[in-house]
Amino acid sequence: MASLIRVLVLVSFVLSSACGSSPAPASPPAPGGKTVDPATAGSVTGRVSFTGTVPPAEIIRMNTDRNCVQNAGPNPQSDALLVANGALQNVFVHVKDGLDASYTFAVPTEPVVLDQRGCVYSPRVLGVRVGQPLTVRNSDPTFHNVHALPMNNVEFNKSTPTQGASTMQTFTVPEVMVRFKCDAHSWMAAWVGVTAHPYFAVTDAAGAFEIRNLPPGTYTLEAWHEVLGTQTAQVTIGEKQAQTVAFTFAAK
Repeated sequence: MASLIRVLVLVSFVLSSACGSSPAPASPPAPGGKTVDPATAGSVTGRVSFTGTVPPAEIIRMNTDRNCVQNAGPNPQSDALLVANGALQNVFVHVKDGLDASYTFAVPTEPVVLDQRGCVYSPRVLGVRVGQPLTVRNSDPTFHNVHALPMNNVEFNKSTPTQGASTMQTFTVPEVMVRFKCDAHSWMAAWVGVTAHPYFAVTDAAGAFEIRNLPPGTYTLEAWHEVLGTQTAQVTIGEKQAQTVAFTFAAK
């Protein structure tokens, strides 16, 4: 009888211990890294130029989809190479090297929007942060899909079948650049630069770019263009210093 009582007490103790135990506490979050001091941060501005004869733009053949033809107007042209008065548009400029890895940056929660409008992607070149939402929206009265072809991130292919449809995606690692296409319309293309920091810009119609709030340091800037390739330049920014950088591309 005594043995039976001892067994029952032991079983009761084991069960009460199992039921009352709590899961192991989660590991504490990693301590935050350094943040940029706006009182000492500087900036870099610049212009990207094109020299030589500008190749004629490719005419896009949209006659496979009457909805595209109706919205595009006569003789739609590719926007892969946009040059005006010697200025090169749609160049992705970013800090490639030199940023102290101990800096941390809050990831924006506001999505970046890539629009399928007029049977082209707009904008053609854009930037997004790792972990930031990217929304692709169909503004056309026709079927589109979103087919991303990264090398380091996960490939995805999602439908945006009707006007007003959209899809959202995030990237997990930096990658410059990620190509986007639409399998329904072979001429549609976009390029997305994915970075772990906020130091990037896309040149406007005047070829201009600006990168703000850079901590003092020496950096390698890379300028990327889908047709003309890449160039790099080194820049040193002191406290509260504004520097300028120029890139010049030529026809291949």
